[in-house]
Amino acid sequence: MRVPRETAVSLPRETIERLLIFERLLRRWNTRINLVAPASLDDLWRRHVEDSLQLAPWLPKNGLAIDIGSGAGFPGLILALATKLPFLLVEADQRKASFLREAARETGTNVEVAACRIEAIGQTAEIVTARAVASLPQLLTLAAPLLKPNGACLFLKGTGAGTELAAAEQHWRFDVEQHVSVTHPDGMILRLHGIISRKQQQSAS
Repeated sequence: MRVPRETAVSLPRETIERLLIFERLLRRWNTRINLVAPASLDDLWRRHVEDSLQLAPWLPKNGLAIDIGSGAGFPGLILALATKLPFLLVEADQRKASFLREAARETGTNVEVAACRIEAIGQTAEIVTARAVASLPQLLTLAAPLLKPNGACLFLKGTGAGTELAAAEQHWRFDVEQHVSVTHPDGMILRLHGIISRKQQQSAS
């Protein structure tokens, strides 16, 4: 991985060294299982690492974060590596979960890996993160039960973010902050909080 001299994310040397360990593991495992598209490996920093790291300013200083559909570790493992915030990485694919465990061990990253379906998680957290997992309405169905009161979701979305927000608002009420991605000109960071299903709200009224 070639880290650009000019980057939107400033990292200590120790963190970059751990990211290089992660990169070597990813490249080796990617020859056996499909962790990321091979074509994206030439632009690994921007496409995957920096894309994940741009969520860091919205993470809490303490508590727990849950990353759903962690795959190759984007964004959850990368955020845990860079910020030292404990993460629970949820990945149902057993082979990808094995990669996440080895990557965490080799880089000394504070994560727990749950190799199960998201619906089976019984924990709650201050933050739920996700990248390229599902459409926003489905993501909220999966993420809302995992949030503590006053918790928030951080989702990386592409060009269809506006359409997905409109679809989600049919079934959910929430406050949303939208931030333009620093790595993809058409990408968006969505921070959603105050999340409640309209059905639940109607039942309570």
